[in-house]
Amino acid sequence: QVQLVESGGGSVQAGGSLRLSCAASGLSTRNYCMGWFRQAPGKEREGVARIDSDGSTSYADSVKGRFTITKDNAENTLYLQMNSLKPEDTAMYFCAAEFTWPGNCHRKRSSGFDHWGQGTQVTVSS
Repeated sequence: QVQLVESGGGSVQAGGSLRLSCAASGLSTRNYCMGWFRQAPGKEREGVARIDSDGSTSYADSVKGRFTITKDNAENTLYLQMNSLKPEDTAMYFCAAEFTWPGNCHRKRSSGFDHWGQGTQVTVSS
């Protein structure tokens, strides 16, 4: 009964910030690769950021320096701090999780994630 529930999306002006949350149940973030993905209308889904069970992180080039992925293992919650938002960041943001051995998280394709949330919309106006 794995469940991922995103929250924190909304509308913001360019240059603003949002913090997304993903509450996980039925799994422990201590043992899973966790990631944020996004999809804009007419575009392919793309990876945004990932955090491995050991806490190591990776980011898409387009968000490096602006977004930060973190997790609270005690609360089984994943976060994405989004700063300096741009209109091109507008998309539906999804939380995803997949059990993997440490070190494999950052090389996984999005199709390798079995558990997905419903998504939260982020809209950035110019």
